[in-house]
Amino acid sequence: MSQSKQKIVQYLNEAHATEVGLVRVLQSQIAMTPAGSYRTGLETHLRETRAHGERLQNRLSELGSGSNPLQAGVGVAGGVITQVLALAKTPLDLVRGGGGEEKVLKNAKDACATEALEIATYTALERLARSVGDTTTADLAGSIRGDEQKMLERILDEIPKLTEAVVRAEVEGNGSYDLSKTGAADAVRDVGESAKKTARGTTARAKKGARQTRKVPGVAQAEGQVKGAVASEEDLAIARYDKLTVDEIGSKLSELSQIDLAKVDSYERKNQNRTTVLDKITTLRGDEPWPGYDELSVAEIES
Repeated sequence: MSQSKQKIVQYLNEAHATEVGLVRVLQSQIAMTPAGSYRTGLETHLRETRAHGERLQNRLSELGSGSNPLQAGVGVAGGVITQVLALAKTPLDLVRGGGGEEKVLKNAKDACATEALEIATYTALERLARSVGDTTTADLAGSIRGDEQKMLERILDEIPKLTEAVVRAEVEGNGSYDLSKTGAADAVRDVGESAKKTARGTTARAKKGARQTRKVPGVAQAEGQVKGAVASEEDLAIARYDKLTVDEIGSKLSELSQIDLAKVDSYERKNQNRTTVLDKITTLRGDEPWPGYDELSVAEIES
């Protein structure tokens, strides 16, 4: 392989790695972003980013060089699991709905920096490719750079609106951030609807996969928190929840798993928001002794 071709492959691999990493970043941002023009832009760019990765991979193959095998396929899996994982890494007060406006704004500012880096990456790749006579790679880089420039402009247009949301929430005390309207909550709803149409055998496999995923630290509680934000009374582990007194609810909370406690916590905050109930839940919530503990049966724990 010639020196010029080696350099082209190097730059293509760097660009591909950036796109792969950005898929995960975008999924995390979508998970925490309520419905609206900004999230629509993120979702559109997620599709573009996946396409960019595929186009770069194809060009690398044409040049006789595949991308790093550790990068291949990363970012393809999306949906509810990825978004719940994103929630599991966020501060608990944000998962409960506090400070969400500031987090979304910070994500947007970080996204601007990421887009600027990508624009620089593709500018360099395009210039290199044209300098050595590789017009195919140069045209590819120029095309993707155009997408990144449009995304940067779109984010910059959104930042004033996101800043105004922070002002309303943290200065005027009129917050609008709602966990039930985020990408993660929408994903939970979509999965719930799909599950109703799924055959029993497939459902069993899906439940097994979800159980394995909950063994990642923090996922179980985050899953309960998101589900509670979109739940109805019938979805809770405590029957006739809305008709019970505070004392009656309190007496039943100790029987719940951490997942169900998180679910009740989020449901309560969205509806009656009673301090006594929430304080009781707080005293009962805690980290699992080991990842996946809440998903084990008594026999499995004792073994």
